[in-house]
Amino acid sequence: MSDVAVSPGTDPYRVGHHPHAPGHGHGHGHGHHGDDATGHGEGGPASKRVVVAYGFWIFLLSDIVMFSAFFATYAVLVDATAGGPTGHELFGLTRVAIETAALLTSSFACGLAMIASQVRNHLWTQIGLFATGLLGFVFLVLEVQEFALMIAEGAGPARSAFLSAFFALVGLHGLHVFSGLLWLGTMMAQVAVKGFHPRILRRLMCFSLFWHALDIIWVALFTVVYLIGTTS
Repeated sequence: MSDVAVSPGTDPYRVGHHPHAPGHGHGHGHGHHGDDATGHGEGGPASKRVVVAYGFWIFLLSDIVMFSAFFATYAVLVDATAGGPTGHELFGLTRVAIETAALLTSSFACGLAMIASQVRNHLWTQIGLFATGLLGFVFLVLEVQEFALMIAEGAGPARSAFLSAFFALVGLHGLHVFSGLLWLGTMMAQVAVKGFHPRILRRLMCFSLFWHALDIIWVALFTVVYLIGTTS
């Protein structure tokens, strides 16, 4: 039952609650479901879920600022090939299209896992998380293969400023995907051992935000680096 403001002199029983009932008054601001509560009344305390999500969004925004600096560096150095190969000569859109499909599909699987976790379905949560990790691993393997082929052809990061910026930008995103896979494995183990404890659900929510943010960054990277690079 939600709290109702009571004006002075009003019988509290007529507005549907007792002032000394559990969860009301005494500065608590929530009942026994405090983890999911959103605060009672104006200025009430936010739930832990809201606070954690807000704090994690701040982290993601700081990460996006860092990626923005790498994007800006790449844009400045994209023509500094020093007589070496250009993006038009190096990039193959077929491999990158497969990488993109794998990462975007992994984001969809992650969303399904989050839905399953909200309804406390352990099996489908684990299946969704496993599919997310498998597709993310496929993406990472293809990216490492691309780097290895470029280096074998003499187009490593030391060849030109353009390639240095390319390896730094794409490699930074790949490092985030690798970190996400480690985080994902940890979350699968925690769900298996501890179940759907509120702390576990909050961590799953943060992982989901992180993984979707990587997809958004990859779409920008795919457009700026690969699409524009192969057509310019």
